[in-house]
Amino acid sequence: MAKDTTGRMRVTVKSGGRLKLSSKLWLERQLNDPYVAKAKREGYRSRAAYKLIEIDDRHHFLKPGATVVDLGAAPGGWSQIAAKRVGAADGKGRVIAIDLLEMPEIVGVTFAQLDFLEPDAPDKLLALLGGRADVVLSDMAANTTGHRKTDQLRILGLVEGAAAFASDVLNPGGTFVAKVFQSGADAELLAQLKRDFASVRHVKPASSRQDSSERYVLATGFRGRRMG
Repeated sequence: MAKDTTGRMRVTVKSGGRLKLSSKLWLERQLNDPYVAKAKREGYRSRAAYKLIEIDDRHHFLKPGATVVDLGAAPGGWSQIAAKRVGAADGKGRVIAIDLLEMPEIVGVTFAQLDFLEPDAPDKLLALLGGRADVVLSDMAANTTGHRKTDQLRILGLVEGAAAFASDVLNPGGTFVAKVFQSGADAELLAQLKRDFASVRHVKPASSRQDSSERYVLATGFRGRRMG
């Protein structure tokens, strides 16, 4: 073990050539990530939980009694935080987690295994809720190919789909939060969000890795669904 620049002991993975370099670097990053260790200690399913904590601590959209939809929710870190903050376990608010993958149960969270990009997905959700949502969350990232432009387009397509879903299910005044990546390709997405929401901004929580182009778009004050 060696010390990193903060004085913490750093774990180095010795693979004996059994791991690809990319896998070795990923494993080392996980083992040395203080947020990964913190999530394990505090019972969160992923380090991503701290990103939502930081964003909500600053912008306060997860209000007690709110109805929240978490898209691409597995493994459930964001759903855990949302459930706590809206009081879902006590019956004050509601959290609906949506994913293609199965997800182990979380107290206060209703899980729906469906593809939110399917045309009938918003109607299915509205029927499940018996009304509209106050917040739509998306911490999804598309599977990467290694080709930067292709990956950016895939990621952007996923966020655009999430934004369209949000506009179908949100209450007026609602909030949309989604993971995006810095690129010049998202101008159209931002223009659409600015038409649909009163305020649109980018945020980068401290728990988001600083060497990553990852950031979040926070859109608040949904204007209501336009007809026609």
